[in-house]
Amino acid sequence: MTAIPPRSIELWAQKKPHEAAIAEGSDSLTWADLDDAANRAAHALRALGVGPADVVAVRMHPRIEWGIVAGALAKLGCAMVGLNYRLTPGEIRHVIADSKTTVLVCDDAQPAQLLPALEGLPIKLAISVDADCPGFVPYARLLEGRGEKLYAEADPRLIIYTSGTTGQPKGVELDRSADLDEAALREFLKNRVIYTPFSDHDVTLINMPFHHAAGPMQFWASMAQGNKVVLQRRFDAEDTLRIIAEHRVSHWTAVPTMFKRIAALPQAVQDAADRSSLREIRTGTAPITHELKDWILRYFGEHLLHEVYGASEIGVVAVLRPEMQRHKPASCGLPLPYAKIEIRDADGSELPTGQAGEMWVKSPVTISGYLNAPPLGPDTLDANGFFRTGDVGYKDEDGFLYITDRAKDMIIAGGVNIYPAEIEAVLQRHPAVLDAAVIGVPDDEFGERVFAFCELKPGKSTDGAALIAHCEPLLASYKRPRQVFIMEELPRNAMGKLLKKDLRAPYWKGKSRQV
Repeated sequence: MTAIPPRSIELWAQKKPHEAAIAEGSDSLTWADLDDAANRAAHALRALGVGPADVVAVRMHPRIEWGIVAGALAKLGCAMVGLNYRLTPGEIRHVIADSKTTVLVCDDAQPAQLLPALEGLPIKLAISVDADCPGFVPYARLLEGRGEKLYAEADPRLIIYTSGTTGQPKGVELDRSADLDEAALREFLKNRVIYTPFSDHDVTLINMPFHHAAGPMQFWASMAQGNKVVLQRRFDAEDTLRIIAEHRVSHWTAVPTMFKRIAALPQAVQDAADRSSLREIRTGTAPITHELKDWILRYFGEHLLHEVYGASEIGVVAVLRPEMQRHKPASCGLPLPYAKIEIRDADGSELPTGQAGEMWVKSPVTISGYLNAPPLGPDTLDANGFFRTGDVGYKDEDGFLYITDRAKDMIIAGGVNIYPAEIEAVLQRHPAVLDAAVIGVPDDEFGERVFAFCELKPGKSTDGAALIAHCEPLLASYKRPRQVFIMEELPRNAMGKLLKKDLRAPYWKGKSRQV
C-alpha cells in the first residue's frame, strides 16, 4: 500500500473526508471530494500526454477549479507557472516561451484571444475552464478521468514571474529548499513566515491572485495544516467582510489597498461586520502609512497584524510581529534569523545605523539567476551572495528595518534626493484621498520636478490646489508637488502595487531617466 504523504490533501481526505476543504461563493468541496476531483483530473491530464516533465501555465482567478488543477499537478509532479490574467498577448507569449510552458489552463471568457500568443510555441495542450472554444479542451473532460489513487510527493514546483517595472518579466522558481544543505534547510523551515496554524479547523481566506507567490503559498500552507480555504474570485471590500463573518475566517493575508477599500466603506457597514473570528492578519508587498496601520489595529484588533518584508528572489526576510506594531509602527520588522541585510551606499560600502541606502539581502533561498537565464551579474548578486533588492531603507538602533522607497522611484531635483513615499504618506492624510502616487518628471532647470496623482475616496471631492495647500505645512518646499492630478483610479497591477511606470511614460517618452 502506498504511504500517504504527511501534510497533504490525501492525508486530510482520509482523516476528515466529510469536512469542508475548499469553498468559493455558494460552492464547496469536502476533503474527499477535492482529493477525488484532483485524482480524476490527474488521470485525464496523463491520458492527454501530460507528465512530470511538463511545465503548466495556469491563468485563473482564485476559484475551486484552481485548487483541483493544482492538486492534479501535484499528483503528476508537474511544474506550475502562475500566469497573470491581466497580461497582454505579447506578454503572455514572452512568459510561455521563456518558461518553456507546454500546457495552458485558463478561465478567460474569450480564450480564442489567446491563440495568437500561442502560435508557433510548443503548446501541446490548452484547456478552457469556462468557455467552449476551438483549440481548447473543455475543463469538464478533466473530471472524466479514472484510475488508481495517485499521491502527491510534494506541492507543484511553482514558478512566478516578477511583475517588474522595466523590461520583460523574469521567472523565479520559488521552491528552492531542495538546494539547501540540511542545517540551512532546518533553519529556513523553522523561521520562514507563511502561515501560523492554531488548529486543523482554522479557516483561511485567499483573495490574492494566484499568479503571485502569496496566493499559492497560502493555499498549500493551509492544505498542509488541514485548514479550510475560502476563495474570493475578485476582491470586493464589503463582500470580504461578509465572507469573514460567514465562514468564521481565522487567517487572512491582504495588501494595503484592500485595507484602504474596507476603511473607505460607510461606517455603518464597517460597524456591522463581525470580525471576531480573525486570529491572524498578514500584509506586505507595499508600505503601510501610519494612519492606515492605526486603523487596521483599531478595527481588526491589536494582536493580529503581522507585517512581512521579502521578495520572490530572496523569500521572506523580515517580520514585524503584533506586539511591536505600536512600538515600531513605521518599521517592516526585524530580520529573520536566517537573513542577512546590509544597507549600502552607491559605492557598495555598508552604511551605519540610521542612514538610508540601498538594501542588499542574503538568505538561504536567494536566487543565483532567473529561470532559463544566465547567472546574475555582480551589480545584482555580489560575490558573497547578497542580492540587490532595489529598495531603499535603514536599520534603527534596535535592528528593526525601515523601507523608505524604491531606488528607481527616488526623485533627484537640484541634486537633492526626494523620496516619493514620504510625500505619498502626507497626501494620504487628507480626508478625501484614498491613495496617492508621486513621480519625478523632466525639468530643464532642476533635472526633475515632483508631480502627484491622487485617487479619492468614494463620495469625497477635492482638487489639486487644495491638496498642494494641504502639503505646505507638512513638507519642505522642495518636496511639495508642483502639480496634483485627480484620477478616477490609479493604475495598479493585480497585487495592488501602483504602476508608476504607466504614470511616468508620457513625460519620459524619448528621454533617459537616471536613478
